[in-house]
Amino acid sequence: MLVDVARQLFAKMGVDKTTMNDIAQASRKGRRTIYMYFKCKNDIYQAVVETEMKKLYKVLADVAAKKLPADQKLIAFIYARLDAVKATVFRNGTLKATFFRDVWKVEKARKDFDMKEIELIKLILSDGVSEGLFAMPDVEITANVLHFALKGLEVPYIRGLMGDTVLQRAQRKDNVMNLIFNGIKLK
Repeated sequence: MLVDVARQLFAKMGVDKTTMNDIAQASRKGRRTIYMYFKCKNDIYQAVVETEMKKLYKVLADVAAKKLPADQKLIAFIYARLDAVKATVFRNGTLKATFFRDVWKVEKARKDFDMKEIELIKLILSDGVSEGLFAMPDVEITANVLHFALKGLEVPYIRGLMGDTVLQRAQRKDNVMNLIFNGIKLK
């Protein structure tokens, strides 16, 4: 409950402007109660980010568990991931500014999530190899590269720099599919 109250306050007022006292008042708890669970506001912020990462992971795990051919599952995973990250950032209001301003703080909180996400990508890629849809020299390295490529797309995607019209989204999806499945080298 404290984490959710803090998330709402951070989204409304910003992390920097929210105090431990604000969280205590909004949760109808004493400050001492809050300090029993969290040493400082940064610990609560970390808990908020971790909670959001768990929600995001659930979305990705659900996509990875779908009964689809690996190529379709990979594309669904990529777009579910980008859309879920965007929705998370926008749902959290002024946390959006913190996300862009203090990426290193977010990176620290999402370290465990990143490792779990790489495992999901490895499963999809391994399934694709088993299904005869994918060929790659090393699934683990490919999963890591794909993970970091997706992380690199987060900020432009969130900011709407990748085209937001229906036509642009369709063209973007076609281009992403072409890049992933065909590469850029002329065969």
